[in-house]
Amino acid sequence: MKNIAGTFKGAGGLSLYYQSWHPQERSRAVVAIVHGLGAHSGLFLPAVEYLVSLGYAVYAFDLRGHGHSPGQRGHINRWTEFREDLSAFLQQIWQQEPNCPCFVWGHSLGGAIVLDYALRSPQGLRGAIVTAPALGKVGVSRLKLAIGRVFSRVYPRLSLKVGLNHHASSRNPNVISAYSQDPLRHEYGSARLATEFFAAVDWIENHASELQIPLLLLHGSADQVTHPESSWLFCERVTYPDKKCYEYPGSYHDLYADTNYQEVLVDIGNWLEQHLQEIDDSQAA
Repeated sequence: MKNIAGTFKGAGGLSLYYQSWHPQERSRAVVAIVHGLGAHSGLFLPAVEYLVSLGYAVYAFDLRGHGHSPGQRGHINRWTEFREDLSAFLQQIWQQEPNCPCFVWGHSLGGAIVLDYALRSPQGLRGAIVTAPALGKVGVSRLKLAIGRVFSRVYPRLSLKVGLNHHASSRNPNVISAYSQDPLRHEYGSARLATEFFAAVDWIENHASELQIPLLLLHGSADQVTHPESSWLFCERVTYPDKKCYEYPGSYHDLYADTNYQEVLVDIGNWLEQHLQEIDDSQAA
């Protein structure tokens, strides 16, 4: 497996960090990953190894204000920065992997970013995978959310620890220990991020019926960070026939790092294989 690291220009010319992993043979397809709040591109290695073993190239970048990318931790000026960053990232992928089918996978906050993008700009995407997407209710105290709304206009860069419970991420104690020692992780969100996030989620939920690409949505029933009920409500609003929504009983938030992560990865792999076969069949017809 070959690993490449570099940067690309996001919204406003900000230089954002990315990584990619490639099989020895020619890639069958690309999976582009968008991580969640406080996380970074390096947290998906078990998923990367699995997907690369199936012949996929995997690309992931650090959101602005996250990981190796610059910017105030957990801050954006407007939601469109996330959308434009993802657009620039996909453009780079398409330049590097021309004519290669591309799927996009968003986790948690990244799930909201992916859904917003896919609803607005589905061209070039073969499908969207979202795991534990941040829709509707999230595991942040009402007081902190209220503070964010008040200060968004007068002091948008006000930064607070969001107070998410790390132990709610995974049932694997080794994963929790690694998270607590990871210098690239952070726990912050700004006042402006809060208001921009909730406005974006409202838009996503109101436009769910307009989705026009295949969707795979996965959520753990015991997730206390993002609520599975919000995922199922979103699924009900999606009218596009090619959608699958799975719940994992007892699973926590970070499905790709929970104790049953192999089951989750197999489900993702099977869904990708099905849609790659459909692409091959349509091209052969």
